[in-house]
Amino acid sequence: MGKIQVLDEQLANQIAAGEVVERPASVIKELVENAIDAGSSVIDITIEEGGLSYIRVTDNGSGIEPADMETAFQRHATSKISSSSDLFRIASLGFRGEALPSIAAVSRLECVSSIDSSGLAQRLYIEGGTVTANEPANAPQGTDMSVRDLFYNTPARLKYMKAIQTELGHITDYVYRIALAHPGITVTLKHNGSVLLRTLGTGDRQQVIAAVYGTNTAKAMLKVEGETSDYDLRGYISKPELTRANRNGMTVIVNGRYIRSHTVNQAILQAYHTLLPINRFPIVVLEIGMHPSLLDVNVHPSKMEVRFSKETELRTLVEQAVKEALGQVRHIPGPSEKPEREKPLFVQDAISFHRPDPLIQTQPSGQERSPFASPTPSSGGGFSPNRQASSSYSSGSSSSYSSAFPQPPKRDYVPKDATERLYKPAEQREVSVHEASAPWEQAAPALQQTEEVSQLQSNNGEHPSASQSEQQGPTFPELYWIGQLHGTYIVAQAEEGLYLIDQHAAHERINYEYYYQKFGNPEAASQQLLVPLTLEFTSGESEQLRGMIGLFQEAGVELEPFGQQTFLVRAYPEWFPQGEEQAIIEEMAELLLSERKSINIAKLREKAAIMCSCKASIKANDRKTREEGEVLLARLAACIQPYTCPHGRPIVVHISTYQLEKMFKRVMS
Repeated sequence: MGKIQVLDEQLANQIAAGEVVERPASVIKELVENAIDAGSSVIDITIEEGGLSYIRVTDNGSGIEPADMETAFQRHATSKISSSSDLFRIASLGFRGEALPSIAAVSRLECVSSIDSSGLAQRLYIEGGTVTANEPANAPQGTDMSVRDLFYNTPARLKYMKAIQTELGHITDYVYRIALAHPGITVTLKHNGSVLLRTLGTGDRQQVIAAVYGTNTAKAMLKVEGETSDYDLRGYISKPELTRANRNGMTVIVNGRYIRSHTVNQAILQAYHTLLPINRFPIVVLEIGMHPSLLDVNVHPSKMEVRFSKETELRTLVEQAVKEALGQVRHIPGPSEKPEREKPLFVQDAISFHRPDPLIQTQPSGQERSPFASPTPSSGGGFSPNRQASSSYSSGSSSSYSSAFPQPPKRDYVPKDATERLYKPAEQREVSVHEASAPWEQAAPALQQTEEVSQLQSNNGEHPSASQSEQQGPTFPELYWIGQLHGTYIVAQAEEGLYLIDQHAAHERINYEYYYQKFGNPEAASQQLLVPLTLEFTSGESEQLRGMIGLFQEAGVELEPFGQQTFLVRAYPEWFPQGEEQAIIEEMAELLLSERKSINIAKLREKAAIMCSCKASIKANDRKTREEGEVLLARLAACIQPYTCPHGRPIVVHISTYQLEKMFKRVMS
């Protein structure tokens, strides 16, 4: 006998399910697309345990004829196409005829469907691909699909399903996008009895954006429109100041179908060129309409990948339309986005909860304390580079300043007026706005090469700074200030030659070592807020963040759920960069959501320290005086690892004396 045999129908369906039904989200995708193709105006989705135990999709569409009930669950049975020519003008979301038999093959499925409002319906039970009952029933017009115990008969696949929150994340991601694609359909999503999404079905896409991303986000969106003879473009994009840490906020819809398109995404990002920070992405909802003949959706069983016939034309249209929308507004953040003037109204900004850094020595009895030194040991709390009591600038000398921090070589003092220019509150001096976030005075933790650092290394498993053996290597050169280049690079000299120092990268390193040490014991420095901060997330993100509140707590942030999509920040470390607290907490949340599989408290502290250091550091084109530059060089020299910033960029560039002499032909060899 021959070795080749035809597989039986049930086994073939189980194999096909591996292509179509990858996870619970795949089931919902196929059932919802069928409901949309049936002309539904209301779609209700109910899931339990991330969809692994129960999925129910109910619609009010055209329903299935009683005579077609069993046929609909046969492989390659479809009402969407009838000939090969139909493949070149597909207007429906589904057309392969593989979804229903594939789902039924790996679950216990019940289908109740009625084609009119008479109340007469047909009920079909299928278990593991085998029909167990087909009987009359009573139901309103539409189709009610219930899927239980997904993958119960394929344990190998069930074994590789992710955690409930992960599967829920995939489900909410798809449902949000399908709701954005069809604003005229009322979509409801429930998980374990909790409503995660409910849209109104009014046809207003901006209302759906508000339901998914929050009202504030919806208000900050810009309308996009454009068209050519082949394409019609409609949708919304976010202003450059409203960004995400990944591309998950970018939704591209083609003829009502959510797709993934590298071409369209690149066109969008090109339109934002120079307007977005590095590794930040906009929130985008774009719908592209075209004749079905210009689109090939028969590329992959999931129907997420498509091919465009006139790709270059489409890319040009998208880029120009987005650029035009961005050009209609002024991208200058107003006072309302950074309400520093409201800060003095908060009690926590006027009361000192500080604790001295171990390096700072207590003043001898009877000696006047410097206004720039850390508080006495009795004052408690960690000293923040950004939160200083206003009284600390009133009087006094800077004598203890030189004893607390190493001074530049052959310099005996730092003039008081220069120090005040560095550390005086922004509202009390006429300087660049960037200078308000230049915490050089208290960036002392870089000097703490003590058991505190060793404790961090043992507690967190790693430390971004150099090891003890590295600290005993070559010392940082003694640099003498020469000047500043383009307000960005400090020019200095030493016996070995000329040095260029990137002032932003240097300040980032100083701040990073400070904040990393502070994140090692954040609870001790957390302060309660009289007026809590309010954060908005999508319903799916909120569900995931509820399980991560403990990580926020370990990082010193007290987060409290407040409604379905809102969280209140009750407390955060008092040393967070002033004016950037909400942005940092939002980025911490995005980090936890994007790296939920591998995140831990050590990694969160490191990432949060990087975020804090970047936001609190001086920027390029920020002019500094000689004295200010010397302070920065002294801080940098005291760092554990003063050669690269937290992002790995070099801080110092060296041109040796020999190289200079060779350039000027003083030496010829």
